[in-house]
Amino acid sequence: MTAPTRIKTQPPDNNIFSPFTALSVRDLSSRLQTSIESGLSAKEAVDRLVKFGPNEVKAKEETAAQILVRQWRSPFIALLVGAAVVSLALGERIDAAFIVLFVIINTLLGFYQEYRSAQALRLLKQYLKTNVTVRRDRTEQLIDSRQVVPGDMIMLKAGDTAPADVRLVEVDDLTVDESTLTGESVPITKQSGPLDHPTSDLFQAINIVFSGSTMIKGQGQGVVVATGRQSIFGSISSLATETERVTDFQQGINGFSRFILRMVAVTLGLIIIANTFLKGGAGIGEFLVFAIALAVSVIPEALPVVTTLAMSRGALHLARRKVVVKRLSAIEDLGSIEVLCTDKTGTITENNLTVSEVRGRPRNECLQAAAVGSSAVERTTDLPNSSFDVAVWQALDATGQAEVNAWAVKHVLPFDPFRRRTTVAVTRGGQWRIISRGAPEVILEHCTGLTWPARQEWLSWIEAVGRQGRRIMAVAERFFSTNPGPSDLEDEHGLSLVGMIAFHDPLKPTAASAVERAKSLGVQVKILTGDSPEVAGAVAHQVGLIAAPSRVMTGQQLFALPPPEQTATVLRQPVFARVTPEDKLRIIGLLQKQTHVGFLGEGVNDAPALKVANVSMVVAGAADIARASADIVLLQRHLQVIITGIEEGRQVFANTIKYIKATLLSNFGNFYSVAIASLLIPYLPMLPIQILLVNLLSDFPMISIAADAVDPSELRRPKSYQIREVALLATILGLVSTVFDFVFFGLFSRISPAALQTNWFIGSILTELVVIYSIRTRLPFFRAKRPPALILWLTIAAAVVTIALPLTKLGQTVFRFSRPEPIYFLWIAIIVVGYFYVTEVVKHFYYRYVVGRSRHPELAWARR
Repeated sequence: MTAPTRIKTQPPDNNIFSPFTALSVRDLSSRLQTSIESGLSAKEAVDRLVKFGPNEVKAKEETAAQILVRQWRSPFIALLVGAAVVSLALGERIDAAFIVLFVIINTLLGFYQEYRSAQALRLLKQYLKTNVTVRRDRTEQLIDSRQVVPGDMIMLKAGDTAPADVRLVEVDDLTVDESTLTGESVPITKQSGPLDHPTSDLFQAINIVFSGSTMIKGQGQGVVVATGRQSIFGSISSLATETERVTDFQQGINGFSRFILRMVAVTLGLIIIANTFLKGGAGIGEFLVFAIALAVSVIPEALPVVTTLAMSRGALHLARRKVVVKRLSAIEDLGSIEVLCTDKTGTITENNLTVSEVRGRPRNECLQAAAVGSSAVERTTDLPNSSFDVAVWQALDATGQAEVNAWAVKHVLPFDPFRRRTTVAVTRGGQWRIISRGAPEVILEHCTGLTWPARQEWLSWIEAVGRQGRRIMAVAERFFSTNPGPSDLEDEHGLSLVGMIAFHDPLKPTAASAVERAKSLGVQVKILTGDSPEVAGAVAHQVGLIAAPSRVMTGQQLFALPPPEQTATVLRQPVFARVTPEDKLRIIGLLQKQTHVGFLGEGVNDAPALKVANVSMVVAGAADIARASADIVLLQRHLQVIITGIEEGRQVFANTIKYIKATLLSNFGNFYSVAIASLLIPYLPMLPIQILLVNLLSDFPMISIAADAVDPSELRRPKSYQIREVALLATILGLVSTVFDFVFFGLFSRISPAALQTNWFIGSILTELVVIYSIRTRLPFFRAKRPPALILWLTIAAAVVTIALPLTKLGQTVFRFSRPEPIYFLWIAIIVVGYFYVTEVVKHFYYRYVVGRSRHPELAWARR
């Protein structure tokens, strides 16, 4: 799956940020009438929100009128309009009027479904809010980014996307990706000091973080100088464009559509030539209208409506389960997943840590050191954000918490997957201290004063606790008499080990059943985690993912293998530990050579893997850059809801395929039989207006297939579009339909043209209606899941209209039907029942002997 590509654009002349680049912090505060220390007051923030408006750049949404106009751009509509023009030219005003009526009905139907789907997407987008940390009334608050106003003090950290243009006043190793604005792929290191002269050049404004740019590393604080359309991002939003990604679903639909159009064009061309040769071109105008109507009848023009309706229903179903779909076609792609890669924390486990054991110095001393080593810049009575911080904070008593708050954090090197530790410099009463905490083996490497036996004892304890599924944090420190420099934080020489803390993270109650359910759907769940092999193995074993806790491989072990062995190993190995973001990206790339991969991530470092995965998923609290790369957002982090999403995707696929099969086999049969019959008799076997009426009446029940129930057997394996196999079944059953169409032809062509046209019309619709109940399942129709009431009622309604219309004056005068004799209805009923029976028999042999030999070729696994 390719990521959206942003076209590089030059920003317009928007120099709002320019004067602020050369201002000192004091002048900056004065100019924006704000306070660096306390931020804006709540009242002032409200007043400025009224003055400047919400901080948002609204995308241009498609209006109802635009959706309606798009319906008229369909080639099917163009064909029908052409037929109406030809009919009018031949003096057939009633035919022309009804063709136009059919056009209007189809257009309104497509508009209604697309408009409903657009409304559903707008509803889903309400779940997707971006929050940002600001300082107001001396308190750091998490607010909706749309509430940010000029003068707000804003805090940015790695993974955040800047919600506005911000003049930095404090940075800590802050590196920013501005490629969405400048096209420059190299990250920019930012500074907080004023420039010598104001600049309006984006590249020179190194103390400004622009709206839409992403924090790659470090953290910083600054004052908002421009929001909404006044920001650089807002000012170029009308110029920035994105290319549509072509999904597997869209590729399948496009390929299928091309196949149908080619087949129809070739067949009709031959029929027109044959008709001209056999009949000398007599009545060519009427035959041309007939040919156009015949072409329209075989083309599944309701396919976009069916797929859109099925996907929007699936999206709304998932929304009720707190799963937000950012693009509708991701629903179908979700159903194609064969491998689901995820971290274990928060998905398989609760990510609700508690301190289970403390080893090293006295318990309170270890816990206090771990709490002081938090990367939180300010500590209040509120709990910290990290689950480790919460667990440590809750394990401290009031005295211990007060001791922690006495230390002030001055410098921070945040945790990243490569360093695998957090390092902070703190001070209290002139005393300076560096605290480093993180992965035990990494912290031990930087500690001095440990004898070899003591080190081995620590490693044995780490392994034993890890086998119990406990997560471990090691804490080390070093005291300084003066403010330590950046090199002291980065090198961390001469640390003294304070101790280690073991945390218990309970399994989610639904984790084991979700893994089992995934297996039943043919989905492999693979854990990609930065945790130790012992912890990863213990958790995977508890949920039934591996038979033995030792069946774990590290990223380093995997990529030490020869390349051919790497591909085979990633397919069979379920758990990978100590993996870096680069490892995740490479693992997904290896898997994609053989399978369709879904990836659940959340951190800034997961963004590359999210962009390449076939289906990318994040949790609601994920880093902004991760959410921007994802197709699906989970408002609640449960493996169970992902599996439910996979089932929804497969239901969408199954129902789309049902519609394609049902409409193709019916239309193929009628198409060939009516086309051939037109060469055998001196009149049209069915009038153009009658052909279009067949198409209209049969489409309503066909469209309702989007809401059909799906047999459990249809959900067991990933699916992908295989045009050849779909066409094979449609052709086989289409031949059955053709045979029975010629039964109608043989019975009624000897009576009169009107009798043939009327009774073939009735038989065509009734056979199309009954075949729905055969093709909707691979099982015998009576063993399938009960169809929804909507399908039943629409089928009955269409059948009643079909039978009743030829008996009415409207049907006889407008559609030129003749009144059928009572015996004709008996003949039609016998033919329809016989057709349904033969279709069931042929279907049984097809699935048993054709499909059975290749497991399920018609709905084959995705191969890439």
